[in-house]
Amino acid sequence: MECISVFDMLKIGIGPSSSHTLGPWRAAERWITELKDTGEFDKVESISVDLYGSLSLTGKGHATDYAVMLGLSGFDPETIPTETITSIISEIKKTKTLNFNNEKTIAFNIETDVVFHKTFLPFHSNGLTFTASINGKHIKSTFYSIGGGFVVKETLENSKKNFEIKCSFPYPIEKGTELLQFCETLNKPISEVVLENEKSIRSKKDINKELKRIWNTMLECMYIGCHTEGSLPGGLNVRRRAFDMHQSLKGSTTYTTPVEWIYAIRDTEVKFRQILKWVSCFALAVNEVNASLGRVVTAPTNGSAGVIPAVLMYYLVIENHDANFEDIKRFLLVAGEIGSIFKKGATISAAMGGCQAEIGVSSAMASGALCELLGGTPEQVLVAAEIAMEHHLGLTCDPIGGLVQIPCIERNAMGAIKAINAAEMALDTDPKNAKVPLDKVVSTMWETAKDMNTKYKETSEGGLAVGVHLSDC
Repeated sequence: MECISVFDMLKIGIGPSSSHTLGPWRAAERWITELKDTGEFDKVESISVDLYGSLSLTGKGHATDYAVMLGLSGFDPETIPTETITSIISEIKKTKTLNFNNEKTIAFNIETDVVFHKTFLPFHSNGLTFTASINGKHIKSTFYSIGGGFVVKETLENSKKNFEIKCSFPYPIEKGTELLQFCETLNKPISEVVLENEKSIRSKKDINKELKRIWNTMLECMYIGCHTEGSLPGGLNVRRRAFDMHQSLKGSTTYTTPVEWIYAIRDTEVKFRQILKWVSCFALAVNEVNASLGRVVTAPTNGSAGVIPAVLMYYLVIENHDANFEDIKRFLLVAGEIGSIFKKGATISAAMGGCQAEIGVSSAMASGALCELLGGTPEQVLVAAEIAMEHHLGLTCDPIGGLVQIPCIERNAMGAIKAINAAEMALDTDPKNAKVPLDKVVSTMWETAKDMNTKYKETSEGGLAVGVHLSDC
């Protein structure tokens, strides 16, 4: 059985899309590794990239061409200074050269060496092929970006459940029923069962270090989004709303760091309307940063990156002022496990399942995680995740102009609010009376995804993407 770590579900990367930006970026890195392993890297004379299906149809709006060039240039999405991205791309365009893996300069013309094909490859909607010319021969490698930054190589053995990370957990979990069985057998909450699995492949020190890095990235992302004014790039002229909302909510409160910011928010007067606004503000802030090629945490994707940090901030600043890192740790562990169940049983790729696979899954992840922190039993945690997904079933992916802005940013705010509501409903539910188990909603989501018309799967050929034109904005 393949296993998926929490750190596979929660990755640090660059926006605006995990499947269209982070995935192709990682694919470029993997291709370079292949060339080095076969001793062909130093012989490469020229390179080209072909993008297929959804990567082509919405690739410009998702900066897929930029991601590929940055990956081919040897930059890491976790560490690249985001403020340098524009100048790096401009230099490649200007000089028509690319510093291949930051080791050798080769000719590269973005206009001719990155080709957008509207046709779809058979395995997945997000396909891309790298071609290297060596002594007159063309060596090709095809990869698929299958959502959430996961990448698989085209092989004869490819199947829907072909994962990049393979290992053996002591408590292997594919379904919710299996997770509950381990909780009962071990007499542990979900977070502790997940932690035991993680400890089989990492030390406790490394787990804590990485979870803190993930949370700090989320916090910094929210902080940047709440303190950045102006409009988003891409041509839609979307004004950043988190800045204005935050200014209105915080009033005269002062602080100098993101951590101080948390304590400052705790001290503000919070009524029901303010709660809704704060949660929405946090979610909007993250996805405005994401839309600006900023650094976010895929949770489980870039397009849905705002839901989990917004709900976790809700717990920290509104529900429990005594919360600490252990609470954050439990939240992220539970969220990651719920996300992995959806990935194994369905998909987290909008190109395969529409936005239900992104916002729906992120809302389920956040709801279940919040439910445990609020005292929910393992059974209630899965009820919360089920409720959240149930009310996202059939949600289409129809970004205007192929940009992860309208309606994507607002959907994160709505997903966060639904997650909180679902957690509260689950806490008042006797799991024995729940009619729809989590595993059933996972399989239903996958069936819905397969039945959904292709134009509603991140192609910008249906829904709002054709109902509203760039000229209207």
